[in-house]
Amino acid sequence: MKKSFLVLNIIVIALLFSCKRNENIDAKKVPIKRNQPKSVSYRSENAKEWLSLNSKDAKKLRIAVAVNRTDKENFAKMDSVIMPVDMTGDLEYYLPFPMSVPYLKDIDKIIYFSYPTQTFATYENGELIYTGPTNMGRKQDQTPTGLFYANWKAEETTSTFNDEWDLRWNFNVENLLGVGWHQYSLPGYPASHSCMRLQEKDARYLYEWADQWVLTDNDSILVKGTPVIVFGSYDFNAPKPWMRLLDNPKALDITITELENQTKPFLKDILTEQENRVVKG
Repeated sequence: MKKSFLVLNIIVIALLFSCKRNENIDAKKVPIKRNQPKSVSYRSENAKEWLSLNSKDAKKLRIAVAVNRTDKENFAKMDSVIMPVDMTGDLEYYLPFPMSVPYLKDIDKIIYFSYPTQTFATYENGELIYTGPTNMGRKQDQTPTGLFYANWKAEETTSTFNDEWDLRWNFNVENLLGVGWHQYSLPGYPASHSCMRLQEKDARYLYEWADQWVLTDNDSILVKGTPVIVFGSYDFNAPKPWMRLLDNPKALDITITELENQTKPFLKDILTEQENRVVKG
């Protein structure tokens, strides 16, 4: 009788543990709750006039600078800017990345940089976690596209292009070419020497969120960092792409299918390196 009671207790504990584990797994799949605006449309406004009325509203200011792919300092220097008519929603509704991509469900962490829209996004198991504006490589120094992995990082370092440029929250993704993301001025168009410029808040977030590589004692790569996919091309001879939002608010939308197609050629490699991080990291 005592033996049967003991076996019963073990079964109950195992079931409780199993249920708890399933609850934790399911919790990861719950989408993040965000405030959605009633509608998304845009109008042209004078930047200085808009700032005189809204400069103290941190949420509106964050949306305004992101939509115009710039930062606070450069936004104040602009003349005509585009502005959402309804600014009651969260930032994610005004930038082009989809909220959820089922195809990415097995990828723990991944970062995308979109050249045509000059935006970036992070995903965890297919759910959009964070997004913002970027200014990537100028016409003569274009940012390379394809799959990369986060390598080394430094809170502050010096540019390999000009030793007078201090780069904050720098995270390298292409060691030989010296390409990475970091905080730097965002004039509102591709202007870098191939790196991905970010607002300081965004650069620091990615600096802390992404995983860097792990090296062996002889400096060989033991474990690669967070996967980073840079995709698309930018028409340097055309007006800023986001100006098209005035006529069509969905003109720059990145579809679920597009992200799937951009990821598919690299999925096997990404999952292999992810497993390698679990085993060796």
